[in-house]
Amino acid sequence: MQFDIVALSFILVLIPLLISYKMGIGIEKELFKNSIRAFLQLTVLGFILGFLFKIKNPLWYIPIIIFMLLYSANIAKKRTHFSFKAAFYSISLATVIILSILVGLKIISFKPYEFIPIAGMIIGNSLNTYTLTIERLKREIELQKELIEAFISIGASLDKAYKIMQKEAIKAALIPVNNMLQTIGVVAIPGITTGMLLAGASPLMAVSYQIVIIYMLVSINLFSALFGSLFYLRQKEKSF
Repeated sequence: MQFDIVALSFILVLIPLLISYKMGIGIEKELFKNSIRAFLQLTVLGFILGFLFKIKNPLWYIPIIIFMLLYSANIAKKRTHFSFKAAFYSISLATVIILSILVGLKIISFKPYEFIPIAGMIIGNSLNTYTLTIERLKREIELQKELIEAFISIGASLDKAYKIMQKEAIKAALIPVNNMLQTIGVVAIPGITTGMLLAGASPLMAVSYQIVIIYMLVSINLFSALFGSLFYLRQKEKSF
């Protein structure tokens, strides 16, 4: 690892920390702690991946993927203050569907340097979309109590009122991926492309892999938002 470059790049974290402190935003401690945490986690990851990429039997991927799913579900629970099981099931279902499609179409193989990083990318994006969906859905239900009551008063089912809010939550959760689809290649050169170019790959090969990743993110975002909202609404209907 090039520790000198990493150390110098930390100035990009120190500047936001200073701004947050001066403006009284109050997030400097969290930013600092999470920045150090990210450094430690990525450093450990570098050593772990060196070991994992030597694994030949795909069965050993199962405990690795399960650990990643459990860890993500725990983070989702803390962020949304909602069910751990709902987070785990939502992220897991979305992950299994996307990985099955990618492997089934032979877009990726069971080689560790392909399967494990892609699985991690899927789970990470699924976590982000899940939390965005739940947070937006909670806000919609809180703000639209009158609409819910109006639906019930005219004899309409609670499910119809919730479906309207579910659609809005899914739309909101998909805003980041829609923005990415509109700007990628014009405003932004994405990470996979940049990494492959720095590694010496041809531009067309780098772009081909990036297109696969982008299309994958569209599906993972939709599935995560859909499953997350369904689990949340089912829980709300039980408690109504």
